[in-house]
Amino acid sequence: MNKAKKKLSAEKQNRLLAILKARFDNNMLLHSEIKWEDLEIKLLDNNEKLNSLYEMEVTRGEPDVVLYNKERQEYTFFDCSEQSPKGRRGVCYDSEALDKRKENKPSNSAINMALEMGFDILSEEQYRQLQEFGDFDTQTSSWIKTSEKVRKFGGAIFCDRRYDTIFVYHNGAESYYSSRGFRSSITI
Repeated sequence: MNKAKKKLSAEKQNRLLAILKARFDNNMLLHSEIKWEDLEIKLLDNNEKLNSLYEMEVTRGEPDVVLYNKERQEYTFFDCSEQSPKGRRGVCYDSEALDKRKENKPSNSAINMALEMGFDILSEEQYRQLQEFGDFDTQTSSWIKTSEKVRKFGGAIFCDRRYDTIFVYHNGAESYYSSRGFRSSITI
């Protein structure tokens, strides 16, 4: 069931908006051209996306606005937690990989969780954009969108930041580690 389709209670909605506003105010360098009031109106008009932001928050992604398309009036949030979100670690890449895993199966996959929660995992381009705002995944790693070509061979791609450098790696899609999760994005 898609958790993002449920309506947030007024209490959860107000708590989420307060958290997002505080984070927004603390990180004005990320979005100096955006007014909170305009963003809040957009959030309140889109219950499904607000629910997805709630899922990003409760899985410890610390979502914040990182991109704004003025022409389309669209705001893009990324997970901005310093390390890969704790509530989304220890998962393999997708359902195909999860099905192949016979022993020591993880509880879920990155792609399944993202679909259930109503957001996308970051692409390599988005991951590199995120790294322009700070040093992320210095002790963890994050699955990123993987091409069909790589998936056909059973692999998947993940990234991290070490030695002040962004590394892009490959691994078997069914692999999982306690320090590897995934980061997400959502556009409103």
